[in-house]
Amino acid sequence: MSTNSIKLIASDVHRGLAELVAKRLGLRLTPSELKRDSTGEVQFSIAESVRDEDIFIICQIGSGVVNDRVIELLIMINACKTASARRIAVILPNFPYARQDRKDKSRAPITAKLMADMLTTAGCNHVITMDLHASQIQGFFDVPVDNLYAEPSVVRYIKEKINYKDAIIISPDAGGAKRAAGLADRLDLNFALIHKERARANEVSRMVLVGDVTDKICVIVDDMADTCGTLAKAAEVLLDHGAKEVIAIVTHGILSGNAINNINNSKLTKVVCTNTVPFEEKLKLCPKLDTIDVSAVLAESIRRLHNGESISYLFKNAPL
Repeated sequence: MSTNSIKLIASDVHRGLAELVAKRLGLRLTPSELKRDSTGEVQFSIAESVRDEDIFIICQIGSGVVNDRVIELLIMINACKTASARRIAVILPNFPYARQDRKDKSRAPITAKLMADMLTTAGCNHVITMDLHASQIQGFFDVPVDNLYAEPSVVRYIKEKINYKDAIIISPDAGGAKRAAGLADRLDLNFALIHKERARANEVSRMVLVGDVTDKICVIVDDMADTCGTLAKAAEVLLDHGAKEVIAIVTHGILSGNAINNINNSKLTKVVCTNTVPFEEKLKLCPKLDTIDVSAVLAESIRRLHNGESISYLFKNAPL
């Protein structure tokens, strides 16, 4: 059992998730100040000693200001390192640049690897994330990475909020088939998938449904929703094939660009996102949006990591 204490740190923006985690742990966020000078450079300071403490930096990164949040995070990590913290763990539920995990064309960077290098160079000793876009990103790090899953929280939501006995799980593409099949097994439901045919890159020309959705509540599951164009088209395809209604559940609600308009104008009944990404303002603009709170999972992972306990329990169970 550790004799040092937990210190929770968050930036001055998007503190909602950090405050929920702190409340569940019965702690307060460590006083700190993050500001920018007249040139735009970030200045960060911690208002109390963190020497020989376990530091957990909670960082929500959404759309539009990704690079600003990344630089702020690196500076916060380095501030804790130079202040002689015993261990610095970063809670980064939505890992930035996760989709750039390989060279998909000539002379392209592997930016997810660069992110891993920057975090470890800054002084990060441990990373906790959720539903990585590509699990192999864990191998980019030279420090331990715990990739938590939203699935237990999603299972609870479906059981509590949806008449799931009449439901079917849908994967919006072939790449998500494994995720959909795993969720369907836990709920003892059937699953179907949608095959996307592309006339050219980034342009879906046709969607082909594989499976029977007649008179079913279709639950589309995915790891992230960006512009939500694919979800909107998928809903039309499913309803055209006799579905009763279509609900989308995604882990990371990026919701960039015209996402809100696409959702509002779509045939989707509801789009449910976890609060790994800050989208409080978007909730006010879209009555179809709903939230799954994952702060309990993150709080329990912090407690277990601090006490040297196994985190694998959280892979299949969601704390209340």
